[in-house]
Amino acid sequence: MMKNNLDIKLEDFPFHHKIKTRWRDLDAFRHVNNATFLSYIEDARILFFKRWGINLKEKSLIVASVKIDYIKQIEHPSNITIGQKVSRLGTKSYDILSAIFVEEDNSPACISTVTSVCYDFVKNKSIGIYQEIKNDYELS
Repeated sequence: MMKNNLDIKLEDFPFHHKIKTRWRDLDAFRHVNNATFLSYIEDARILFFKRWGINLKEKSLIVASVKIDYIKQIEHPSNITIGQKVSRLGTKSYDILSAIFVEEDNSPACISTVTSVCYDFVKNKSIGIYQEIKNDYELS
C-alpha cells in the first residue's frame, strides 16, 4: 500500500544520494527552481545505471514518464538527500520512486515517479526488464 506523500521518510528508501544546492539552482524568488528538482533526481538515478551496467547500446533505458509532486520549497544553501527505490516492475517497464529531503527534515520536499522502459538501441526495440532491476526491486 502506498503511503501518503507526507508520511514518506528517508528510511523508506534503500538508496541515497547526497548533494548540495548550488547558487545557480535558484530562481527569481531565491529558492531552488522547480526544474532543478528533476536534475537532482536525474543525478541520483545515474547510481542505478552504474549498478545495472547500462551501456547505452543493447542494454539501455528510455524515460517514458516523469511525475513530480512539489511539497515544499528548498532554500540555498542546503544539503539534500535523494532517496530512491524501484517501486514497480512491469514486463518491459519499471518505476523509480524518488524523494528529496533537506538535511535535518525527515519530510520530503518533493516526490517523483519516473517510468522507464528497457531498450535495445542495436535492435531498436523494447526488451524485458533486466535482472539487476528486478534485484533492486527486491530490496525495496
